[in-house]
Amino acid sequence: MDFFLNPLGFIREWLLSLLTSIGITGPAGDFALIVLGTVVVGGLGLTLPLALIYIERRLIGRFQDRIGPNRVGPEGIFQTVADAIKLLIKEDITPLGADKFIYNLAPIMAVVSVLTMWAILPFSYNVFGTDLNVGALYFVSVGSLGTLAIMLGGWASNNKYALLGAFRTVAQMVCYEVPMILAILVPVLLASSMSMNAISAAQDQVWFLFSAPVAAFIFFLTSVAETGRAPFDLLEAESEIVAGFNIEYSGMKFGMFFVGEFLHAFTVGALTATLFMGGWTGPFADQYPLLGMLYFSLKAFIAYFVVIWMRATFPRIRIDHMLELNWKFLVPLALGSIVVTMLVDKLYAEFLQALFVEGARAYVRGGLLLLGNLALAAGAMVIATRAARYMRLKEESDKYMPVVEAEHGHDDHGHDDHGHEPHGVVAAAH
Repeated sequence: MDFFLNPLGFIREWLLSLLTSIGITGPAGDFALIVLGTVVVGGLGLTLPLALIYIERRLIGRFQDRIGPNRVGPEGIFQTVADAIKLLIKEDITPLGADKFIYNLAPIMAVVSVLTMWAILPFSYNVFGTDLNVGALYFVSVGSLGTLAIMLGGWASNNKYALLGAFRTVAQMVCYEVPMILAILVPVLLASSMSMNAISAAQDQVWFLFSAPVAAFIFFLTSVAETGRAPFDLLEAESEIVAGFNIEYSGMKFGMFFVGEFLHAFTVGALTATLFMGGWTGPFADQYPLLGMLYFSLKAFIAYFVVIWMRATFPRIRIDHMLELNWKFLVPLALGSIVVTMLVDKLYAEFLQALFVEGARAYVRGGLLLLGNLALAAGAMVIATRAARYMRLKEESDKYMPVVEAEHGHDDHGHDDHGHEPHGVVAAAH
């Protein structure tokens, strides 16, 4: 078997022959391969944040006109290793009154929830952990374990600030899962499958990023919000609630929360690449799996770069603005995206598909879907602009109302001594 045509199968056959030579065959050999694969993927996931943290700190340093890590090792490359060693040797403190079992379980759940997502990510057409026919539903389900970990960590710490951070988890992360799940339905509809590998393969000609840009925008934005990173880092707003849900954690338990956060940020890039950027698809990727793995990695890092860009650029937003953005804008927009995708795709399949040759159908379909999404986005911007103008006028009216009432006497019905309405009300009416 050629390694370049089927790297995973080649390694599997080599390991099976090695296990057979030492007397491990049959179900025992298969089980040993599953355990070994889990250890390799888990080890990769736990060591990847060492590189991600360094890359992110250097990039943010460039964004903010500073250098970043540059002392420990060449160009500061060993800074994250020094930080990890420091966390390992720090004293492990458990606060009095804490629920010790749940307190110790929460950091583990935060990392496991992210690592288990990698089981269904297709790195190439034949390189993946498992190809579940409900892969999109699977990663939504296991991703909720991260939310649960933060809630448990804040509750078990026996600290009111940590508990307040856990309450914000419910207000932010759970709420933003609603439009995220709605946005995932769009690539599922376009690919007619919930398999992550099938969704990637369906974008061989046209990426869903171009066919469904509105859904891609919603998924990416809500996924960043679910990770709790800037500008959505209300879970650990230091200026408001000290350090958030993890205030009572120290040492490597504290570090595991951040391992999960950084790994989750890169996983957002990997999921965006899979669902909307074609995943492993690209020239000759169906012939050479290693080339598909390269395409997947490049796309994932491009999306991850945008996550870092957002963190370095945007300030933290108020929690009321964040929740209004979710419920009043993103959720209706996600529902509209689903409706537009269903209508345009159905009309194309019924009336237009037969008019075009096989090679042009994907591009015509993608173009029609793009036009529908652009119309939806334009309508959403018009509605949002009018709503913002109305809110601005209302705030100005409320601001000047006390001044007008102080200058003129008013009766109980809001009229002045001459029976006229206050100027603020008239301005708001116009």
